[in-house]
Amino acid sequence: MLTDPQEKAAAVHALWQSSSAMPCDCERAFVAPIAPGRPAHPLLVEPGSVPLRSAFTAAGHAALTHSIAHIEFNAINLALDAVWRFAGMPETYYRDWLRVAMEEAKHFGLLQEHLQSLGTTYGDFTAHDGLWTMCEATKDDVLARMALVPRTLEARGLDATPLIQAKLRKVSTPAALAAVAILDTILADEVGHVAIGNHWFQWLCKRDSVDPLTFYPEAARRYHAPTLKPPFNISARKAAGFTTAEIASLPL
Repeated sequence: MLTDPQEKAAAVHALWQSSSAMPCDCERAFVAPIAPGRPAHPLLVEPGSVPLRSAFTAAGHAALTHSIAHIEFNAINLALDAVWRFAGMPETYYRDWLRVAMEEAKHFGLLQEHLQSLGTTYGDFTAHDGLWTMCEATKDDVLARMALVPRTLEARGLDATPLIQAKLRKVSTPAALAAVAILDTILADEVGHVAIGNHWFQWLCKRDSVDPLTFYPEAARRYHAPTLKPPFNISARKAAGFTTAEIASLPL
């Protein structure tokens, strides 16, 4: 529920550092807050209302970095939500998602530092709330959550990051190359996050006798998940645990 991004990130790091000594009550249920803690800015608008800016300008580079920082800040809340919302999962589930929250907080910190080096800060640009919309939609279904947040929304990041990096390499300024290095760290960690989503999706499908190849498109339609579009980062998706059948089902 913390609203200050820096405080939230620091609190997640502190929680992670002490978590190994903490017992985990897997059956404890919590009362849901209305919404996670978020700062007053950035101003949230409809996705189509977020202005497009060229990465080849200083303002465009800052706006691009801000958009990624916004994703990583929301991803902290997404991972924490996965920890506290769904009771009755194995203990490793909760510890997996707490580690994801810690790594998302690390990513946010790297991007915030980069923004500040550009003379701006998180909250200075408009953003949209698409990530949290899907989190809210799947609040009553852990299987749908695993299918559509890590395996869909985060997996889109696996596809998009190399394209963003290629664009920044063409810019080739020191700031742009510094951003490429940050994205290297984020991409490596996000493969692991998607792998955690894949693991628990498959675990839940097996537990509930659900066919994953049938369930996924049904859930995507039911919850209005974004349509998957190429190009796909096939090597990253394989490393993250997508099956051969899932890779083959991706649209051309």
